[in-house]
Order: sequence, then C-alpha cells, then structure tokens
Amino acid sequence: MKLTKTFFIQFIALLLITFTANSTLFSQVIISDPLLPTDETEIIITIDATGTELEGYTGDVYAHTGVNIEGVGNWQYVIGNWGNNQTQPQLTPIGTDLYELVISPNIRDFYNVPDGDTITGLAFVFRSSNSSQQTRPDIFLNVYEVSLNVAIINPPKGQPIVEEGDVIEILAAAIESQELKLFINDEEVASTTNSQITYTFDTGEYDFGTWWITATATDGTQTVEDESYLFIRPDPPVAEIPEDVLPGINYIDDSTVTLVLHDPPALKNYVFLIGDFNDWMITEENYMNVTPDGTHYWLTLSDLTPDTEYGFQYFIDNEIRIADPYTHKILDPENDQWISNDNYPDLKPYPHNKTTGLVGIMHPGRTPYEWDITDFTPPAPEDMVIYELLIRDFVETSAIKTVMDSLDYLQNLGVNVIELMPINQFGGNISWGYNPVTYFATDKAYGTREDYKRFIDAAHARGMAVVLDIVLNHSDDPSPLAQMYWDSNSNRPSEENPWYLETCPTEPWCWFQTFDQDSEYTHEYFKRIVQYWLEEFKIDGFRFDFTKGFTNQQTGGQGWNYDAARIANLKRIADQVWEVNPNAYVILEHFTENEEEKELSDYGMMLWGNITHQYQEAAMGWLNASNFESVSYKQRGWNDPHLIGYMESHDEERIMFKNITWGNSANPDHDIKHLTTALRRSELVAAFYFTIPGPKMIWQFGELGYDYSINHCGNDPSVDPIQGNLDDDCRTDPKPLRWDYYDDWRRKRLFDIYAALIEIKKEHDVFRTDDYSLSLDGEGKRIHLNHPDNHVTVIGNFDVNPIDINPNFQQTGTWYEFFTRQAIEVTDVNATISLQPGEYRLYSTVEFPDHGINVSNEDLLLPEQGNLGVNVFPNPSDRGFTFELNGNENFHLRIVNTQGQTVFEKSDAFSPTQNQFFWDAVYSNGSKAASGIYFYSVFSNNQTINGKIMIR
Repeated sequence: MKLTKTFFIQFIALLLITFTANSTLFSQVIISDPLLPTDETEIIITIDATGTELEGYTGDVYAHTGVNIEGVGNWQYVIGNWGNNQTQPQLTPIGTDLYELVISPNIRDFYNVPDGDTITGLAFVFRSSNSSQQTRPDIFLNVYEVSLNVAIINPPKGQPIVEEGDVIEILAAAIESQELKLFINDEEVASTTNSQITYTFDTGEYDFGTWWITATATDGTQTVEDESYLFIRPDPPVAEIPEDVLPGINYIDDSTVTLVLHDPPALKNYVFLIGDFNDWMITEENYMNVTPDGTHYWLTLSDLTPDTEYGFQYFIDNEIRIADPYTHKILDPENDQWISNDNYPDLKPYPHNKTTGLVGIMHPGRTPYEWDITDFTPPAPEDMVIYELLIRDFVETSAIKTVMDSLDYLQNLGVNVIELMPINQFGGNISWGYNPVTYFATDKAYGTREDYKRFIDAAHARGMAVVLDIVLNHSDDPSPLAQMYWDSNSNRPSEENPWYLETCPTEPWCWFQTFDQDSEYTHEYFKRIVQYWLEEFKIDGFRFDFTKGFTNQQTGGQGWNYDAARIANLKRIADQVWEVNPNAYVILEHFTENEEEKELSDYGMMLWGNITHQYQEAAMGWLNASNFESVSYKQRGWNDPHLIGYMESHDEERIMFKNITWGNSANPDHDIKHLTTALRRSELVAAFYFTIPGPKMIWQFGELGYDYSINHCGNDPSVDPIQGNLDDDCRTDPKPLRWDYYDDWRRKRLFDIYAALIEIKKEHDVFRTDDYSLSLDGEGKRIHLNHPDNHVTVIGNFDVNPIDINPNFQQTGTWYEFFTRQAIEVTDVNATISLQPGEYRLYSTVEFPDHGINVSNEDLLLPEQGNLGVNVFPNPSDRGFTFELNGNENFHLRIVNTQGQTVFEKSDAFSPTQNQFFWDAVYSNGSKAASGIYFYSVFSNNQTINGKIMIR
C-alpha cells in the first residue's frame, strides 16, 4: 500500500517530530514513501533539516545523490557533480525545514543504473545552492528486493537508549506480506494484515534494562523477521576513578584494561562502552562509571583474550560515537577498504552494520617491539642534513617498509636526519597528512606500527635520526575530541568544547578545527602526545607545523607580530619534549618577526627558514632578488645555528621546474631552460647552500633535480613534467615517481655534488665555524669561512655570461680547489678569476679528501678539440637528447626518421665553453616526435658523423 501525499506529510510530521510531551520518536533526517522502497517503484523522499546545517535556511536545496551497488560499493552512478545546480536534483519545500524529492519513474531509471547491477541502497548529501551548508554525515537509505521483506523503522537501530517515562511508537513495515506481527521479548504485542504496524511502548510498564523488539512477516509459506532492541536506562553508577590510570587505554595486565574518558566540562549525562567484547550492544555491564564530579567516565574490562585486537567506541548520550582519543589504531568505515594488504596485512575489518564512525582499537597482551638500537644519539644541530620525506610519493608502494629499503640511498647521499611528513592518523589515505584526526595512531595507509618502528630502528643503526612532522595547530573534523562537543548546525566545535575554539583567531591562516592553545586540557593532551612518540617510537624530535598559530589571539600582521602568549605556549611544549629526551629536536615552522624567532632560538628551539625565492631566483639567473644571505643565522642576529634554511620544501615550488620553465635564456650558450644547463645551475646553488654553516634540509629528490611542479596533476611518470597539466587544486596530489632519474648521468652528477658537499660539511670543523662572511649580491657571489685549521672561499658566477670575480682570498699561499682537484698559488688575494656562466669553485687552505667525481667545466669538453666528435645521451630517452660536440667550425645537425624524412635541423657555431645542444624530441614543425628509431648526421669542416637514437 502506498501512502497518499496528504497522509504521508501528516505521517512525517508524526514520525520526525516529537508528537506528545511524553512520547518519543527518534530523529531521522529522511524517510521514504513507501517505507521499504524497491528499485521498481516511484518513491518520495522527505527530508527534515532540523538539527542540520540547513536548519533555518530558506534558499534552494539540492541533492548530491547516488546508489549503493552490491559487490561494488557506495556512491555509484552519482547524478551530476557536486555544487552544479544545473545537473543535481533540486528539492521541493513542503514546510518549515521540510523538503521533498521525488524519484521517478523508479530508482533504476532515475539513476540510470544498468539492469545487471543490484541496487542495495541510496546515498544522499543535501546542500545549499552555494554548497556552503550541507547535511553530515552521508545519509543512506536501504533499497529492498521485491520479495517478502520486513524492517523495523522506529526506533532506529543506532539509538536504542530510552529514559524512564518515555513512550516509544514502534513502527515496522513489510513487503509482499500477508500478516505482520510485533513481539517484545518474544511476547506478541500487535498483529495486522496491512503493510505497516505500530505499537506504543510505554517504558513505565517495563523494568530497566534491555527489551528486544521483533517484527515478523509471513506470506503464508515463509516467514522473515527483523530485530532491534531498546534499553531503558537507569542512572549511571558513580565511583571514584582508580589510582594510576589516565584518560585513554590503561593496560592493567595481559587480559585486563581500564578505559577512561575525560569530560572536563562535566556536561555529558552518561557513557556506554561498546565494542567487540559485547557485540556492540548497550548493556548494564558496559555502563561506564562516572566520578562524583562528573569529569571522568571509566570502566574496567577483565577476562579479555591476550594478544587480541578489540574494536570499541564510547557511546555518549545516545547520539555520539567516538573512538578513544588516545587509541593506537583506528578503523575507518570509508577508507580502510582501499588500504593495500601488502602495506597492512590482515587489517582488522571494520564492524559494518554494528556501528558508525571511527572505531578505536585496544590490544591487551600485545608482544612489544624489541629495539636493536637503544642508546642512539642524534647529530648536533649544526651538523644536521635533513631529508624531508613524504612516504606516499617516495616509493611506489607508499609503504614505510619500502622506504626502509632506500636507507642506503639516503646514507650514500649523506643524510643524517629523516623528517617524515605526518604519519599519525589523517583523513583519507592520500594526503600530505596535515589534516590529522588522531595523534596516537599511526596511519595504516603507510604500514603497521611495527613497520614504523623497524624503520626508525634501521635509521638509527645507520646514524640517522628520525623527526616526526606533527600538527598541533588544528585537526580534521572527525577528531574524537572535536566530535565530543560539536555544533552540527555550524559544523564546528561547540562553545563548550574544552580542547577547541569555535572560530580560528589567526585569519587568514585557518584550516579545519583550531585547538584552544590556552586550555589546560589542550596542554595536557599535547604533553601526552609528545611523550608517547618519544617513548613508544623513539623518535628524535618534532617538526611542529604552523606554530605561528599556537595562540588564541591575533597580534596583527597576519600573525607576524611578536606574541608573548605564543612564545610561552611553545616554551611549555619544548619543555615537555625535553623532559622526556633532553637531546630531542624541537623544530618550528614559525615565520614571525625576527625578535620572536630569536627568542625561541635562544631557548633551544630550531626554526625553518624559507629562502626558496632567493635561491631559485639565483638558480634561474635572475639576479635582482637573488641575495640569499638570510639563510645565515648570523645575518639574522641569532646566537646559535638553529636556523634550518632551505631551498625547497614540500610547500614550495621545485627549483628545477622553475629553471626549465622560467630560467634566463638570454645567452643561447647558457640557456637555463635546457635540462643540462638547468641541472648545472642546481649544482651552483647547492655549492652556496651546504657550505653556509648551520643545519640544512633537502626536499625529496631535489638531489636528482626533480622537475615536476608542486601543482602537477597526476602521478603518471610518462607525462612530461613541463608539458603536464598544472592546477592549484592538484597541489597535494600524488606526484610521478622518477627513480629512473638516478640512471641519468647528469642527474646522478647532481646527486654526487650534493653528497660531496654534505660529506665535507659534516666532517670538517670549518663548516661549523661562526667566523664567516657572505657577499651574495649580484652575479659574482662569495662565501668566506675561517677556522684555525682551515679557510674556505667559495665563488660562483650566477650570471648567464662570463665574468671575472675577485675571490678576496683570506690569505696568500696554496689554495686547493675541491671540485677540480687543482691547486693554485695565490700571491695577490684580489687577483680576479674568470668564471664561465654557472661555474663555481670551492677553495680551501687544507685540501679536502678526493670526492672521486669529475665536475669541472673543462672536464666536460670532449678531447682532441678541433676534430669533430659527437656524444649523445641519454640514449634511448623519452624526454630528449643532449648532443655533446667538439670542433672549431660551424656545424649542422640533421635528424631523419626511418622513412628518410627530415624531421629536425639545426645550424650553429661551436663555442669554446658551450659545446652541447639539447633536442627536446620535438619536430621542426612543433609536433612531438613519435616513439621509434631516428638517425642523426652532424656535418662540420668536411667531416660527417652519423648515428642512431631511439625515442621510448
């Protein structure tokens, strides 16, 4: 039977709104007519926006909607695109905060679902016309087969708790039924031959505890049933909290756990513990004790099976389900299904159909990890060479255990500190990690807890410290502490939330939900976080993200101005870290005025120094803004080498992309847009980066000249980095993995230059000196380092034309050039030295050990100048070819395909210092060369050299 429209609206008013002072119906955002829809009939969806962000909204409302397909998943065949009012269904208002959506002629046709797909449900998010307000979380409605079926509609199965004195209208519905019955604890209380049945459940007639509701439907030959229950709640038990337990999971022994939930405002009425141990049901046995002051709920579970994972949640006031904020593992109903079994073998399944939201894990009797390295001492701050690493984009598997296989690579580079971008549980599986959800659980997308520990242990065995990037400025919406006190209408923490602010005070630097930095409860939570990672994972310190936001006030200048409260907060956190490990690094991404940063440095903290713009301008050959002296802690007036200057980071554009895209090409003999020259310019800035005293940081693959933009879309390595699609929305997307760059000798040369510079930086005291000076204006730049045992002078030509530079040596005598391995006798410290464009030199009064690589410009020239010679590399290639030539006459290069057609020609003159030409595999007509075999001919001075190249 289908309800008439008039009756249905009256029925909705009855079902969705409390209809008498003493009777209770549970809040439901949607209900359908018919109550049990099938894919063959028209249905009417009625939406009640009360209690959602759309409550009180008077504009047009639209449905973002799709279907759930058996064996495929949710949200299939979505209609239109999010936010597109032209393609997504518009709702019809039928009353205050009430709307209607008609799905016609039937579900299958409305969503255009093929006949072979079995529809099991509908999925909805309802939104305002500009998408700024919406219902949360996703709403799902079951779709039934056209056969005998029955379902209990009210009470909803996720809200079983009722109060003494409540009157509950039980409602069930059936399809293809001849008789429908209701039972309470197996006693029949109602029957009908209609398709719906109701029964008034008066709690005054029943004792406290659990009462089972069963609805049965029969068609004369078979019977089906649906089951639910109500729990009539007594007052919670009151008891003092046991000694020596803390908020979170307290393991008493291998089979006993005490769970504690902290409620500082004491505004919650009651809490039940639900989980695998009680089949996710509400029972008196899992009713949590409340302390007399109402601030803590606790319960001890005994007789648990040792070394077994138990999923659990806190069920608060019959409406809020949260994971424990201190849990070491999270089960996610939406994202766990996409985690590779290789990355996380045998992941515990999410308990679908038993609960919703994030689920915490407790694991009594877990076998502890046995550490190989128990007494690791991290490098001194001035010796740090940090490698900033995003696990997702560093290895193809996106697994921390695979990164462990690359530790030899990092060790050969000279890295002694690995800074992992956030690895605590974040929203989704594909993220930079700056949207944290919980702080004690490792993110499963990268591996298991043991995998992370093995990685840290292996790094320590190689002398490499591990720093954890962590976000304590904000967290993502699903954070258990945010959800515990949440304003669903405004979609933000409520005014009563003791850990979060309602609104962010540091506009425009605001993301997700902002921690209350002045709250004593936030302070205690942060203390537990840093203690946990230092003790449990033996990490060597933290890089704290956006510490400019560690304040509840706006000091002006977008947070730039001095803020004493912020300084106090950071000193407190640093003290909490050093209380556990006095040698741990405290690194800040701060970016405030120098007075504040100096005070933090003086206290022992280290700070990021963003010098990307200046270094990249220098690399590109644009000299007006190329003075990078602010990479020096001394230039800033600091007392200690606590400035971590960097040329690249996860948050900045890549040097090589800028070189190739915007490099100075005024001199065709030194065109920085050409790959080979661009890589040489990266060598140049490296020579002026690692040699300035103080800790340094490399963004992953900068040592190989990674040239995909930060805004590159997609992670297909076959897509050309310069010609690929760029979009700001792709900023945090996965990027192409190019380990093959290591096989390109030009890029390997850059790696070797990095490694050689890092080696002498770490091993020689002259690079730790505080007696140094910088002259970094203009095209000819100089660095002077002074130490009782050695002096160093670094010079470089940042112009695109040759220059003569005054090295201003500190003394006369023998000076040894590090790269060419050539010594010079200096009699005049101001005698100029000629440098070709991009050329650099590193002189010292005591010779450094041989690095074993040939890197001088002269060494790159082919022998026998004047006799034509050709070297082509790489070959084969998918990105282009460098033709390395020598001679003293004009030359002509011709490239033909296998059909004998000339596809490219180039005529030019040899230069004494520039003997390379790069063909980018583009025909003379501008079209991209196809894969295959090509033949080249080089003509000069009556000589011809022929060869073959292959485009992959």
